[in-house]
Amino acid sequence: MSDFRNPWDDSSNRNKKPDNNDDLDEIIRKSQEKIVDFLQAKKKPSGSGGNSNFSGSNFSLPSNKIIIIALLVGLLSWLSTGFYTVQPDEEGVVLRLGKYNRTSIPGLNYKFPSPIETIVKVSTTRINREIIGFRSNSPQNYGTSRLFGSKPNDVADQNIENRPEESQMLTGDENIVDINFDVQWKVKDAKNFLFNLRDLPNENTVKSCAESAIREVIGIHKISDALAQERFQIEQKAKQLLQEMLNNYKMGVHIERLQLLRVQPPLEVIDSYRDVQSAKADKEKLINEALAYRNSMLPRARGEAEKFLQDAEGYKQQVIASAQGESSRFNSIYNEYQKAKDVTRKRMYLETMEEILSGMDKIIMDGKASGGTVPYLPLNELLKK
Repeated sequence: MSDFRNPWDDSSNRNKKPDNNDDLDEIIRKSQEKIVDFLQAKKKPSGSGGNSNFSGSNFSLPSNKIIIIALLVGLLSWLSTGFYTVQPDEEGVVLRLGKYNRTSIPGLNYKFPSPIETIVKVSTTRINREIIGFRSNSPQNYGTSRLFGSKPNDVADQNIENRPEESQMLTGDENIVDINFDVQWKVKDAKNFLFNLRDLPNENTVKSCAESAIREVIGIHKISDALAQERFQIEQKAKQLLQEMLNNYKMGVHIERLQLLRVQPPLEVIDSYRDVQSAKADKEKLINEALAYRNSMLPRARGEAEKFLQDAEGYKQQVIASAQGESSRFNSIYNEYQKAKDVTRKRMYLETMEEILSGMDKIIMDGKASGGTVPYLPLNELLKK
């Protein structure tokens, strides 16, 4: 687990020894016990005939040795606490007297023991999560940055409390939209993260920057874009803007994902908004129906108009051809008439009479054969026929 405490607060590190020091501590402890046992055995009297070096004024010499040896053992024990291990998914930041000194690589490392140098370990693979626009009433606190979820929408099933001061935003067409979203991020530079980022529950820099970025992006889009049409584009633009802001602040944070969880009008006007959307949908439906009718009628009208034009053109050509034929016929007859006027006049008379009388009942009377009597013609009977 990463230690995201204040880099100058080393209370957790002082209370925790590295696991790889257990064997070394045991060896030092046993060595100390053997030295103490040896010195205590040397201080016991060896008898009257013995040549004791611990009697009289000579007794202070071994006492000084004990102090020196104890100090050396204590110094070695203190120096041994400087060993520490950095896991593969961590970076270790070494502070010397509270000031940044170096960054440790994964593996076994050494530092001057506390309080000269302290180590702060930061996880560089752990995914942290910020949520904006709501809070959960469940035991898990969604208001802090130490969040983990198996799926991005796991808060949808929670009993949540909306936060209008965070979620309500003004769109580019001067409408208000209620947005809940989350940001997932991880540490990419432990030094910048520890010294340039304030990551407190009430002063969360990543969360504040995320809210600022989404408000800026929403402010240039219409509410319809945020609700459906350009939702993915808004997420990508806000993520890019948020990453640029954090990079400018040199916070050592990489944004993994920014996702809109819920986008809707405020609850107070959602019914009215739905009515407006329904009216717009009806309007679009009528417009589409009118366009469909227009698209179906225009080709038909164009076809009929083209047919009328073709019929008129055909009739025109027919009339012209007929007139030209009659004119040619008249000219030919006139030419023959000029050659023999009487014959032509007689022929035309006979042709005309033939045309007139060909379909009629005819009575032929010979005036010479009447003998001066008035002929009787039964016209009524003839008309009945």
